[in-house]
Amino acid sequence: MEWEFTEENKERCKGIIAQYPDGHQQAAAIPLLDLAQRQHGGWLPLAAMNHVAHVLDMAPMRIYEVATFYTMFNRNPVGKYHVQICTTTPCMLRDSDMVVRACKENLGIGMGETTPDKMFTMCEVECLGACVNAPMMQINDAYYEDLSESDVHEILNDLREGRTPRPGSRIDRFASEPITGLTSLTSPPTGPGYGVRDDL
Repeated sequence: MEWEFTEENKERCKGIIAQYPDGHQQAAAIPLLDLAQRQHGGWLPLAAMNHVAHVLDMAPMRIYEVATFYTMFNRNPVGKYHVQICTTTPCMLRDSDMVVRACKENLGIGMGETTPDKMFTMCEVECLGACVNAPMMQINDAYYEDLSESDVHEILNDLREGRTPRPGSRIDRFASEPITGLTSLTSPPTGPGYGVRDDL
């Protein structure tokens, strides 16, 4: 199968490659693979990987190594919504099993499967880096954190019905603050010179 970037993405490729010093354009492998995956509907066929290798003047095997090492690259077709559930220790301690159960119940599929309408693909992933806001899941590029069972169903139902659920913490936590609220830095900072001896 022949594969190449669209004209718009060819221009994006030029911009991405230009960010790297001469002779080091191979460092653009990850962003170009990501661009190819987005163009191809969320997954990377071999032809797309070969095209990226050609654009970067790299041996195709080097691109295959990158694409098979990083879990952000999908080697098989995925649904319109790629549901990735973190089940690593911090999320497991905060009941990621409940998120898995709710997704299975709502979608009617198991891990690594796609719904018959090609709308959802569900998979288990290692740490997504939002441990303090566990349990969480990533759907396409959006993180959904501090999930309850009802949150999981609401998010999936919203997507199914064409609505865009609000990403981030479902309990309105700001960033990664403790679930119990702030425990330090609870008052305004002191000004310059605070605590300095008068004789200095």
